[in-house]
Amino acid sequence: MRGPPHAARAVRAKKERGMQHSISQAGTRAATKLTSVLLSGGMVAGPLYVIVGAIEMLTRPGYDPTRHDLSLMSNGNLGWIHISLFILTGLLTIAGALGMRRVLRGSRGGTWGPILLGIYGLGLIGAGFFIADPAHGFPPGTPADAHAVSWHGLLHFVSGAIGFIGLIAACFVLARRFAAQRLRGWAVYSATTGVLFFAAFVGIAVGSSAGGAIATVVILAFDVAVVLGWTWISVLSLRLLTMRT
Repeated sequence: MRGPPHAARAVRAKKERGMQHSISQAGTRAATKLTSVLLSGGMVAGPLYVIVGAIEMLTRPGYDPTRHDLSLMSNGNLGWIHISLFILTGLLTIAGALGMRRVLRGSRGGTWGPILLGIYGLGLIGAGFFIADPAHGFPPGTPADAHAVSWHGLLHFVSGAIGFIGLIAACFVLARRFAAQRLRGWAVYSATTGVLFFAAFVGIAVGSSAGGAIATVVILAFDVAVVLGWTWISVLSLRLLTMRT
């Protein structure tokens, strides 16, 4: 004998609720996994850039870190390595920015922080597509006094400047977020990174062509600032990744 109609409807409704719950859980797990993958991209971008860049500095013939900007390694027979590095780390940074947006959505700094970090990623990609001009004897065969600026050299500088401004601004936006959360250590760390990167960027923009000790100081200072900036992105991505898991 069949049970009452209302009992059958109750059973069907229970099954439907169970299916909807399972679908909801699966969707949540998929969203969490995607966010983790995106943040992992932001976390590994910095180490990848620093490690590959350091290997290039040590192995590229004629490269002198006290005289040559990192961007000059986009030139020469092995220039494709640094070009690829710019583009790949730019894409990973944008992935990290998207992951950051998913975690911080709806909270203070949750809109502009990720957007500005994404602009930094776009700047890296632009710097990869638009190659810096050979200069200061690099690559080998380039005149030591070479300083001509081509259209792609100009766009390389513009792309880099836009990206660096995005990173600096992201540091300050998130410093305010951390200050509002009373996370003093993170607020100071973020603001300090932004200040140091800004000072190094201004220094290399103004003094890299001066030559002598001034050029050496600003070039090395900027290299250090690049490492600091990448470290901040990696540590921040790791923090958000840990929050998600």
